[in-house]
Amino acid sequence: MSSVTALESWFKKTPKVLVALSGGVDSCLVAFLSRKFLGKAFATAVISVSPSLKHKDLLIAREFCRKYDIHLEEISGQEINDENYLSNPVNRCFYCKTSLYHSLRDMIKRGSYAGYTIINGNNLSDTGDYRPGLKAASDHAAKSPLIECAITKAEVRRLAKSYNLFVWDKPASPCLSSRFPYGERITMAKLRQVEKAEDYLNSLGYNDSRVRYYGDTARIEVTSNQIETLKTDLPLLSVYLNQLGFTNCEIDEEGLVSGKLNRNVIS
Repeated sequence: MSSVTALESWFKKTPKVLVALSGGVDSCLVAFLSRKFLGKAFATAVISVSPSLKHKDLLIAREFCRKYDIHLEEISGQEINDENYLSNPVNRCFYCKTSLYHSLRDMIKRGSYAGYTIINGNNLSDTGDYRPGLKAASDHAAKSPLIECAITKAEVRRLAKSYNLFVWDKPASPCLSSRFPYGERITMAKLRQVEKAEDYLNSLGYNDSRVRYYGDTARIEVTSNQIETLKTDLPLLSVYLNQLGFTNCEIDEEGLVSGKLNRNVIS
């Protein structure tokens, strides 16, 4: 059975869905297929607008839904009001996703989406990393069609490209809170500081990159093939990051590794 056939069969068993949309390729593909297989009336994408969501990703989500005629609801993310989230424990993502799924449950309870199932863009490759958000999904009966149909990240990109979705090659863009070592308190000011730093880094051509927050120090990760170029750009970059409040800028010589801060976490 092909991936598309498996997913179509999955959606036939789940006829009304609320898609937790982030603007990334995974959830965008799920939103697109929901619309394709169920129709616009029974497939609604929902994005949580919060300080931990990059504004660029919000704009991408809006454009994606406009372009592919997907109904989009925007809700106000409440995790920033949760001390469990702000203290940034190793299971921070659990509290963030719990807040999201609680809001989606409220949408269903209010009646407009009665009978709908919450679904997300988690794929099979996600199960190999430390993902406390998966527990939050389980706790709120949120389903993951890509996992259930054994779709990996590579297959997600292949499918998205086959449908000519403009996000098919979009670099991964985890929430901004993932830039902070566990235990470093999350604040709106710090989130904006990191977002502005990454936006500037992107403007210099480093589209797949991270700025990790270590107090006064910004540790910069780019793909390994761009590290030498980054060394040339570092003086220029340092001037801007100094203006944002980072007194030191370091290049991570290992290069970009998604989920790097999870290495010392025992799941």
